[in-house]
Amino acid sequence: MGSMTGSVVVAGCEWLEYDYGPALVPQDRPASFTMWRYRDLLPLPDGPVRYPLPIGGTPLLPVPALRQEAGTPRLWVKDETRNPTTSNKDRATALVIEDGLRRGIDTITTASTGNAAVSTAFGAAAAGLRAVIFVSLECRPEKIAMMTQAGAWVFQVPAGYAAATDLSRDAARAFGWLDRNTGANPVTLEAKKTVAFEVWEQLGRVVPDVVVAPVGDGPTLVALDKGFDELVRCGLATRRPRLVGVQAEHCQPLVRAWQGRTAAPADLDPAATAADGIAVLRAAIGDAVLDAVRRDGGAMVAVSETALDDAVGVLARRAGLSAEPAGASALAGLGSAVGQGLVDRSETVVLLVTGRGKAAAGPPDQRRVAVVDGLDEVAQLLAGEETR
Repeated sequence: MGSMTGSVVVAGCEWLEYDYGPALVPQDRPASFTMWRYRDLLPLPDGPVRYPLPIGGTPLLPVPALRQEAGTPRLWVKDETRNPTTSNKDRATALVIEDGLRRGIDTITTASTGNAAVSTAFGAAAAGLRAVIFVSLECRPEKIAMMTQAGAWVFQVPAGYAAATDLSRDAARAFGWLDRNTGANPVTLEAKKTVAFEVWEQLGRVVPDVVVAPVGDGPTLVALDKGFDELVRCGLATRRPRLVGVQAEHCQPLVRAWQGRTAAPADLDPAATAADGIAVLRAAIGDAVLDAVRRDGGAMVAVSETALDDAVGVLARRAGLSAEPAGASALAGLGSAVGQGLVDRSETVVLLVTGRGKAAAGPPDQRRVAVVDGLDEVAQLLAGEETR
């Protein structure tokens, strides 16, 4: 593996560092590959990868019809819906579980608005681990159904998503579980940064001018920043792209922070947007997001529910892509960014489509779902599972 040299804290977020150089990225150009192609820039000791599902190597699509409709001739779409559970969350899940398999840990936990939880549940099932998921009461039933279908325990926390995150992290510390929480475990950033490496390679080892990405907790955008930064540090690129982060108008705490404005109640209502995957009031690494967009002249934009709905339809009609509203938000954000003069239509722009809608085969298995307020209830329920 590549030699790790330690870590630094960037805007309150831990970044792992390596002994950078061009040899860390393979020189061949394979027809197909997975995330593990970049293992020399991952915190991964030597030895075979044990995680059983194929991760990464998702296509970068030229989308000619979408280019024509949007008037952006150098537009590309990075289709992360090709991952096993149809979202970019699978990258972080894979690396966290790979680490856990090597350390002999048998349980993984996370808190999620949906996609990261589904990814964790299915990844754990494939690897033979137990998954314990914490969600808010507003988590969509179809996503809970998929979690329980994969055998996960799902604990609903009445105080909301931020409280669910706190409880999941407390459980990881108390019980010695793998902590897959977004932004809390630096391994999640390491996995997601591989999107930047792939985009660079798929563009012929060229950095795009702009990358547009959804922002909820923040690691997807921050990981892109780290990935492109490491290409520069390796001497393989001379610059980073501008990053444009997208949030829904009804839940835009980081857009308001970037603008230096106080968010009104209507700006902070997660239940009012269909983009539940990015409807996060307390971003796990919000300061790092703002640092990343400012560093190279990027921006944060908010998009309406109408724009989100339109983007879902346009991606289907003009790119042949099925995306959930949060996954389609990058396209909606591109329209807003062009309208504000933040992006020029002639630039090379990459949109990150992060997820597809989930469809469960039936309702949740209520035997694996419970409402909890604290760790004692969690421990009692799991102890009951072990005695059955």
